[in-house]
Amino acid sequence: MAANFAHSRAVFTLNMSLTREAVEKIAHLARLSIAETEMPVYVTSLSSIVDFVDELSRIDTGAVEPMAHPLDGQHQRLRPDVVSEADHRDRYQANAPSVQAGLYVVPRVIE
Repeated sequence: MAANFAHSRAVFTLNMSLTREAVEKIAHLARLSIAETEMPVYVTSLSSIVDFVDELSRIDTGAVEPMAHPLDGQHQRLRPDVVSEADHRDRYQANAPSVQAGLYVVPRVIE
């Protein structure tokens, strides 16, 4: 995982702010169209978010104990794990253009 993280940081400059080229690359990967006039706003906004996350990552949390709930003495109320609705999968999948082994078959979108 560290290798992937290090690789993903390659699009940032040394101070972690995003460059215009990095925002263009991110937009391309996300299949987003950003107008030329909007680009400076996106660079500034996304850079401030990345800088804030970088600032948070520098905080020493070594002495902080993990917690399940942010409020002391509060606990997650869990319901019983029981089926509460009938299975209508066959009825729903009868409307699908293509189903195989109980799964919806969709066109491949990965290049």
